[in-house]
Amino acid sequence: MKLGRVVGTVVSTAKDEKIDGLKLYVVRDLSMEITDRDSFVVAADSVNAGIGEVVLYASGSSARQTKQTDGRPIDACIMAIVDQIDIDNRLVFDKGRD
Repeated sequence: MKLGRVVGTVVSTAKDEKIDGLKLYVVRDLSMEITDRDSFVVAADSVNAGIGEVVLYASGSSARQTKQTDGRPIDACIMAIVDQIDIDNRLVFDKGRD
């Protein structure tokens, strides 16, 4: 899994019927210090994430392992909303404070 922040939405009225009903978000990759990277991904949401939230997402075949994405042509999926991140005994992210 990778760490990212939901920064936008993707709306598409013309799409394959297999992805109908999925919410699609633009997710910017984050460093371990919770700073933005230049890379991003469009990911299906399986946990009702929102704009600005720090999330964990999976890509490749792992993205198709949720109830919402099973059997669908999805290459990235938000699978968790992050509450806290602790690295080397140092709190680098706390959803309640950030």
